[in-house]
Amino acid sequence: MELKTIRIQRVVEQQNLASVMKSGSLDVLATPQMIAWMEEAACLCLDLDQGKTSVGISMNVSHDMASPLGQTITIEAKMVHVEGRKIDYEVQAFQDGKSIGKGVHSRFVVDAQKFMDKTYKK
Repeated sequence: MELKTIRIQRVVEQQNLASVMKSGSLDVLATPQMIAWMEEAACLCLDLDQGKTSVGISMNVSHDMASPLGQTITIEAKMVHVEGRKIDYEVQAFQDGKSIGKGVHSRFVVDAQKFMDKTYKK
């Protein structure tokens, strides 16, 4: 599997705020939203065969700077290691070229139908 780096941009909208997502009381980018964007970028790094998907298995990040409503955020996911079906990433988010959050993320490639069958047979 080719190691890729993907960058995406997202704008902080009302529904992305900590006050709305209930992860805090302030009108700033919610940490769970930043993390979701990091996972989105990581998923975009993968070119998987039909029927395959990936699931997040770990995320360890810091959220180091607040971002206001309307701010454009650039999110980067860089594949750094592949071992079998496990993929490790370095993830980072930027505002005006300054890092606002960073960390490591791991995903596991699975057969989508088998995963869902197993999930719903519990």
